[in-house]
Parts: sequence; structure tokens; C-alpha cells
Amino acid sequence: MTDHRTPAIDLVQPCTTMADVRRHIDALDDILVPLLVQRTGYMTQAARIKPSASLVRDEARIEAIVQRVRAAAAAHGGQPDVVEAMYRSLMEHSIAYEHREFARLRAGQADAARNSPAARDAAGSAA
Repeated sequence: MTDHRTPAIDLVQPCTTMADVRRHIDALDDILVPLLVQRTGYMTQAARIKPSASLVRDEARIEAIVQRVRAAAAAHGGQPDVVEAMYRSLMEHSIAYEHREFARLRAGQADAARNSPAARDAAGSAA
């Protein structure tokens, strides 16, 4: 399958001032931040779906993502080493977030189980 899109590096606009550079970066951040928020939402989904906290970190998946984004960076005229470093940091923060979400979701389930009518009835009959 051939990708006929324009390489991203070719979309970089010439700038003559730092104000120009910053304006373009801010415009890109306006696109990137919502996408990162969406990506983080999938970490919550993963935390809900995975049956064990030991499954949160998946080294094979990390390396597959690194290889995929390195190839994409090269295809778009970028620097694969820079993109890899950014993604490794992103993934480490995502894994930490997913661990927190895993714990939060399980704590919520435990609280719900303790506060269920059946649990209250059992506690009342034991008293």
C-alpha cells in the first residue's frame, strides 16, 4: 500500500521571526492536545479491560509502537530518534496513568461491592 500523502516536513511554513515559529507551534499544539487527551482516554479503557495490573506494561507492544512511529517519522521527513524519545516518554507517562486508573477502577468496584445491598444485609445479619 503506497502512502500518497505529503510528507509532514514539507508542510512546515517558512518563518522569519520567533513569533511566526511560536504561532505555528501553538496551532499544532491546538491539534495535538485533543488527540493526546483522546489517546489517554484509551488508557482508561485498557485499565478497565485488563484483568491484572501486571498486564499494564507490555514490552512487546512498546517496541512495536516504537518501530511504527520511527518508520512514520522517517516517511514524513522527520527525525526517528527524536520521535522515538518523545513516544517513549509518552508511553511511560501513559503506563503510569494506566496503573493509577487500574487501581482507581478496582477501588471503585471494591467500594461498590462493600456498599451493595447484599453486603449490607450480610453485615447486618452478622452483627
